[in-house]
Amino acid sequence: MFRPKLLFTSLAALALGACSPQDPQAVTSAAIAKQVILPTYSRWVEADRQLAVSALAFCEGKNTLETARADFLHAQKAWAELQPLLIGPLAEGNRAWQVQFWPDKKNLVGRQVEQLINSDKPIDAGTLANSSVVVQGLSAYEYILFDSKPDTANAEQKARYCPLLVAIGARQKALAEEILQGWNKNDGVLAQMTKFPNQRYADSHEAIADVLRAQVTALDTLKKKLGTPMGRMSKGIPQPLQAEAWRSQSSLKSLHASLSAAQTVWAGVDNQGLRSLLGSDQKALADKIDAAYAVSLKLLADAPKPLNELLEDEAGREQLNAIYDSLNAVHRLHETDLAKALGIQLGFNANDGD
Repeated sequence: MFRPKLLFTSLAALALGACSPQDPQAVTSAAIAKQVILPTYSRWVEADRQLAVSALAFCEGKNTLETARADFLHAQKAWAELQPLLIGPLAEGNRAWQVQFWPDKKNLVGRQVEQLINSDKPIDAGTLANSSVVVQGLSAYEYILFDSKPDTANAEQKARYCPLLVAIGARQKALAEEILQGWNKNDGVLAQMTKFPNQRYADSHEAIADVLRAQVTALDTLKKKLGTPMGRMSKGIPQPLQAEAWRSQSSLKSLHASLSAAQTVWAGVDNQGLRSLLGSDQKALADKIDAAYAVSLKLLADAPKPLNELLEDEAGREQLNAIYDSLNAVHRLHETDLAKALGIQLGFNANDGD
């Protein structure tokens, strides 16, 4: 029997369901994945494609050493921006070390590059993929272009190191494209951060927790990347050669790029970052995190000299201490206050035990 009242009730329920507010954590997870993480990965791929072209052009004599170094710094910045976004395949299987080997406490980069160059083995992207991670990535590329030992301004030296330089460029391009493809495939991380449940996340809260864990680990790593050369792990004795990208003197610029990316995850595009998940009653915390980012980013941007030069005198070390303290403030706010406000149990991070 046709029952119009029952039909009307059913249609009304469907309409109400369609108009009900979406899960805010699902909206935020999708927004961060689509508007922040994916574009950053795409810029990284483009930078590595340019790096591969640049290596060939330099080695064929079509580009200057200055241009080759500039292309490296562009790729280094693109990689630094990924640090707070290591979710999915790039966070697995030691792939991050294939991009950059740090910390390098025993100058393994210099030693292993020299061993490979002197081995008389043919070097290409394929053989490099089966070699030590130490010689596969940006740290080895930087060594070739910036260290005084290779001296690639010398034609004979350049010819010796160029096969490895070209192989690293090709290897980084292939790795970046593989990671981006993994993100974009039908059941890739982009899909997993957008629709729930899935094989990676039971619900949107797990995805948001993963984003925050990546943030906290990255912020902790930034402190280590600054604190290690400052001597905070060596009884106050500066260790400038333990800095990330010390040969190219781009350590502080890399820290700034990483922190800027973390701030974008926090603020989001169109205010759809982690910040949007805090209620009006948590405005004080949101403002506190905003201010902490602003202070730290300004201190890094205003650093008057490269890291190694700031380590040379008391005034410079005071500036570095101020930067370190500001990074620590951002890190602690995420690790404790924000995690608690979002109801997230962080557990151990990738740096625990270092």
